[in-house]
Amino acid sequence: MANTAQTPTPRGPSATTVLVVEDEPAIAQAIVHRLSAEGWRVQAAHDGPTGVALASRLQPDVVVLDVMLPGIDGLEVCRRIQAERPVPVLMLTARDDETDMLIGLGVGADDYMTKPFSMRELVARTKALLRRTERATRAAEIAAAEQPVPPIELGDVVIDRAQRRVTRAGNEVHLTPTEFDLLVELASSPKTVLTREKLLAEVWDWVDASGTRTVDSHIKALRRKLGPDLIRTVHGVGYAFEPAGGGDTADAAGGGPAGA
Repeated sequence: MANTAQTPTPRGPSATTVLVVEDEPAIAQAIVHRLSAEGWRVQAAHDGPTGVALASRLQPDVVVLDVMLPGIDGLEVCRRIQAERPVPVLMLTARDDETDMLIGLGVGADDYMTKPFSMRELVARTKALLRRTERATRAAEIAAAEQPVPPIELGDVVIDRAQRRVTRAGNEVHLTPTEFDLLVELASSPKTVLTREKLLAEVWDWVDASGTRTVDSHIKALRRKLGPDLIRTVHGVGYAFEPAGGGDTADAAGGGPAGA
């Protein structure tokens, strides 16, 4: 029998569907209960293979995914889910390890939270992911109905917003949806320093400064894919896109959140 739990379908045929993949029953039950209180249809799986199967069957609007799972771990679950169909993923990790976070972002996660966490914050971040998805869908519909959005061309970087593709020096760079949105936000105001809080609000639709480490980790992921010279760190403030390079490469390779 599949190791799953579910809540009754809430009112309305178009209710938001959330998949929770968490192997600790008490935590899974608490998350399901809290998210169901938002009027969402929530189902849970307690191991990796079941999570992948449920994601394929349910086509959820968002996935809350633990990293440590029996069967296959959360990173592989995320990779398989994203390979079949892009979907916002909020990863849960018991370790505050930036390497794990970067790996999670690299396989397609949009955000992460470290245990223990508050249910209030979990709900807020889940809502933010859903709002971002709705905003991207509306933008795509508008773009299809109107004149094509011109690409952003800065130095050897070309950002095709219509097709959501990025190239550098003619070579395509594969970015996750969140990485792409973050790059567009920075590149839309080249050489302008954008605070972590502004980036968090504009890209993640999340206004609580407790999430600024998420910004730092995504900046690190962008640098690994695009090179360390395009995004400059302004310590204690935020980041700026530098189309001609000139960023502080020592900062770009730095380790802590302040010098991400």
